[in-house]
Amino acid sequence: SPEERPQFPGASAEFAERLEFIQPNVLAGIPVYRVMDRQGQVLRPSEDPQLPKEQVLKLYKTMTLLNTMDRILYESQRQGRISFYMTNYGEEGTHVGSAAALDASDLVFGQYREAGVLLYRGYPLELFMAQCYGNASDPGKGRQMPVHYGCPERHFVTISSPLATQIPQAVGAAYAIKRADANRAVVCYFGEGAASEGDAHAGFNFAATLECPIVFFCRNNGYAISTPTSEQYRGDGIAARGPGYGLLSIRVDGNDVFAVYNATREARRRAVAENQPFLIEAMTYRIPPPPPQKKKNRFPWFSARFSLIGHHSTSDDSSAYRSVDEVNYWDKQDHPISRLRHYMARRGWWDEEEEKGWRKSSRKMVLEAFERAEREPKPPPRLLFSDVYLEMPPRLRRQRAELERHLETYGEHYPLQQFQK
Repeated sequence: SPEERPQFPGASAEFAERLEFIQPNVLAGIPVYRVMDRQGQVLRPSEDPQLPKEQVLKLYKTMTLLNTMDRILYESQRQGRISFYMTNYGEEGTHVGSAAALDASDLVFGQYREAGVLLYRGYPLELFMAQCYGNASDPGKGRQMPVHYGCPERHFVTISSPLATQIPQAVGAAYAIKRADANRAVVCYFGEGAASEGDAHAGFNFAATLECPIVFFCRNNGYAISTPTSEQYRGDGIAARGPGYGLLSIRVDGNDVFAVYNATREARRRAVAENQPFLIEAMTYRIPPPPPQKKKNRFPWFSARFSLIGHHSTSDDSSAYRSVDEVNYWDKQDHPISRLRHYMARRGWWDEEEEKGWRKSSRKMVLEAFERAEREPKPPPRLLFSDVYLEMPPRLRRQRAELERHLETYGEHYPLQQFQK
């Protein structure tokens, strides 16, 4: 009878007369939603988003352009040209598929491996290069380490290094959007390692209780830097945490750009229409770059030496914790770029000649932007003190004056010719 049902306010449940603990491995694993198989064949026609040819080509060109930019900037760090870099190999489908499903006004909080979202939104190659070089054209004025992009015009919040700090910030922004009735959504990206930070759990809980229009997008690439998922958590991935917090959740094939697109589009639509938070777990893998092209290099200052393993960053050596065979499987059997290319080829939208021409022209674009960024000077040292306060306090003015006196006296010991005057 209704009177015999539990009346506790914190849960919806029935009474049980048998002592039994819930086993974490009894429930079946959350399925992985996909649209295409590994050969680019659509499995269920009703799930094909039926994107026009022009948009599919944009998806493909954005992914391959990002791949080319990664190869060149990764190697530039190895040559000592920039201080740090993080590649996006193997995860391009998660960036581009989700970016294509968003409204241009939706606010994005990235972690540090979402360059494809910005690239899809039209962020110029020159600004990617300027940020990594920290030169005078860098919108951040050289005060951030590489790959920490930001662009207010494209509604992309500047990335910060500490993992998961963007998650509660994104929830706060989503709550503000809800209160303003702005008909927008917030999308917050993070990796499965960041989901172990306390910020993630606080963010999930706030989003659910405040009923915020936010899509949490977790890229599960199998390794939190060097920690495999088997050592990272014991539950069924990240999507399994969603119901416990009251989040509508789904797990998708992150190497299937259409599956990512469909899931993000529907989550974004419902988040705005219903003021509901959603959690998407995109299963993917961090894989190596494609091999170098064996042809005469128009840019002799750039040497093409590429590593065999797709590392977490240039500070990481992933050969210490995973095998080449494991990496090669994902590179050859389940790559998001090759899967979309198979799809395009089946429809006669792309062929080998177009592939060669695009690879050549995209590489030229990246290298030319790279060359221009390398020639630009660094920002003037006085910018070290600006943009923190609306009005610079006396102590910062004293510090700036002290630096100026120091450089006037000992300037010959510093490479001041590399800085903008």
